[in-house]
Amino acid sequence: MQFLRTDDAQFDGLSDYAFSPNYLKVDDTEGGVLRVHYIDEGPRDAAPVLLMHGEPTWSYLYRHMIPPLVAAGHRVIAPDLIGFGRSDKPTALEDYTYQRHVDWMVSAVQQLDLQGITLFAQDWGGLIGLRLVAAMPDRFARLVVGNTALPTGDQPMNKAFESWREYALTVPDFNAGRIVYGGTTTKLTEAEVAAYNAPFPDDRYQAGARKFPALVPSTPDDPAAPANRAAWKVLSGLSLPVLTTFGADDKIMAGVEKVFQNQMPGAAGQDHVILPDAGHFLQEDIGPELARRIAEFIEKTC
Repeated sequence: MQFLRTDDAQFDGLSDYAFSPNYLKVDDTEGGVLRVHYIDEGPRDAAPVLLMHGEPTWSYLYRHMIPPLVAAGHRVIAPDLIGFGRSDKPTALEDYTYQRHVDWMVSAVQQLDLQGITLFAQDWGGLIGLRLVAAMPDRFARLVVGNTALPTGDQPMNKAFESWREYALTVPDFNAGRIVYGGTTTKLTEAEVAAYNAPFPDDRYQAGARKFPALVPSTPDDPAAPANRAAWKVLSGLSLPVLTTFGADDKIMAGVEKVFQNQMPGAAGQDHVILPDAGHFLQEDIGPELARRIAEFIEKTC
């Protein structure tokens, strides 16, 4: 598999992002290996909080959540998905499949031998992270979901999503920072916009960011639909505690939190919340508050 690796200099001097890089390798499924970057902060003997980002973001998204979670005594791990952040970036659109991303992250969790995981998943962090829970339920202790879903293709996508999918594949200048800017309520500084663009020096690095929307199962016969249906069967039978934390200003995801609350037994009786002044990228809008809620949820459900 042909890939690019973003030069480390691209990540120099990013504000509030002074975390040491860590790397592991995963099978690219074509006889080679790809490098996965991850942040690993806090005491190594503490149960891990796994923060999963989506598209087109990377672990920079969690820079305001990692310090308070570490201060609360937790080990915090935030990987960059293949194609994003400091992880390797296959250059062909067809290199990116839903199943490969699940397999790559399964390998990462197994290599790190994470146990007792608290997962926070947002956007594609949920589409992949929830599949991890279904594949390895014994490794997970609780689940926090924000502005995400696990679609099976059995419900049609709305016009806004169809437009986004087409835009991502065809727009001449795919500006990740401006896309994140548009999904927040507080709005980013120019330096923060630049940080979200840092992993992509030019369009050759952006195959994953462009392809991800097209990987969301949107029809019942989508290649990923059977695996997601099977995952829901597992998830709906788990008793692990589940908390939903959705942003009030994320109109596209409005109401999706009810799916988790209705289908996962561990969601019963939890302090679910719709967070005001939070858009799709709620980690940017209310990161410290979100970290506090995660820490309180862990303490409550230990």
